[in-house]
Amino acid sequence: MRRNWTTWVAGLAVLGLSSPAFPAGFHIREQGAKAMGMANAFVAQADDPSAIFYNPAGLAFQTGSQMSLGVTIIQVPETEFEGKTWLGDKNVSGSEFSGKQSARPDIFFPPNIYATTKLESAPVAFGIGINSLYPLAKRWDTTSPFRDDVKEVAIKPINVNPTVAFQWKNLGIAFGVDYTYATLWLENAPYTTVYDGAGNPINLNVGDLEIEGTGDGWGFNFGLLWKPSETWSFGVSYRSRIKIEVDDGDADLMVSQKAQDVLGLPSHVNTDGSTDITLPDTWSFAVAWRPTKKLTFEFDVDRFGWSSYDELTLDFEDETVLHDETLPKDWENTWTFRFGAQYAVNDNLDLRAGYAYDNTPVPDDTLGPDLPDSDRHNVTLGLGWHNEHGALDLAYMAVLFKDRSVSNDHQDGEYKSEAHLFAANVSFWF
Repeated sequence: MRRNWTTWVAGLAVLGLSSPAFPAGFHIREQGAKAMGMANAFVAQADDPSAIFYNPAGLAFQTGSQMSLGVTIIQVPETEFEGKTWLGDKNVSGSEFSGKQSARPDIFFPPNIYATTKLESAPVAFGIGINSLYPLAKRWDTTSPFRDDVKEVAIKPINVNPTVAFQWKNLGIAFGVDYTYATLWLENAPYTTVYDGAGNPINLNVGDLEIEGTGDGWGFNFGLLWKPSETWSFGVSYRSRIKIEVDDGDADLMVSQKAQDVLGLPSHVNTDGSTDITLPDTWSFAVAWRPTKKLTFEFDVDRFGWSSYDELTLDFEDETVLHDETLPKDWENTWTFRFGAQYAVNDNLDLRAGYAYDNTPVPDDTLGPDLPDSDRHNVTLGLGWHNEHGALDLAYMAVLFKDRSVSNDHQDGEYKSEAHLFAANVSFWF
């Protein structure tokens, strides 16, 4: 599991500067509480303002003007690792850590805002959505054996999505534009391998590294919603790839005294950096069935084109210490399967439940502590209360990750994780 200094730093910098969890990977599908209560099986219903994200063609069948304000409270996965990293099984002071290490608890709150209006004089609807599709947060203890990979990583993106939808009889068609802007932050304690006079390897702390940057990119989306009867509806939605370009990244390394003495490095290294990453395109195919006026079932299949994340290339302005490099990532395309149900208790109260199985795109060779991903089961519950003025939707999701065994340059061991999400949306009709 030995790595050299150049490869290690390039890997860190690319992570911090390039990518803006909870379908597998770092995409968050939970963009509305009503949909989340049905495990996000919502593409063939799309009957509230969050349709802008799930299937914008649903706007064609909505009436009047609406606004929805929401938040998803995400308890960052409680991750435990048992095994060894390339630093061995000791913390920064050289003490044994018993082969187990837990990520530090954290919570973040990606919001969502939607506004829609349907013209009375024409079968045309307009909408705009503002949300966060690719946030990421992870913290390990500053003395952990993962300190060379990540102490803390935070990616805070915002996505703006204006949309127009058209209705033709029982068919809705919609098109939209996506603009994504992200801020990024990473802290690490880089190590490299040196050798003593007898040729024995020694892990040397190079110093403390902080990386930050901003980037943006454009994409598009479209949706179809067909309602051949009151009993059945079919939906398809697509969201394109988005290339995030980071041109103003900043890497700041405070070099340790030992690294200055042994490697001859200066006490402080600061340089600009640039990179880009192509976020995946997504397809969703869905069918909804209403056997009665009170009961709705939906089944969705999502395809995530994570093969776009095949490599990362980093360019440094000053290559005195940090050098340009291209690293393989080799993520794979994945499929997610969702099933959701809603039961109308009365004219004002709906109960919801759902289940999804989500496959990870991350191969063993490139799995790391920044995103120790695995296949997972998602189980959800939700409820909605509504009247002629608006609606309140609440949802809960338990994310049950499969245990993930891995052996690569980062670590040799097993990850165990679980996460919990809560969502709420308040919507108003005008």
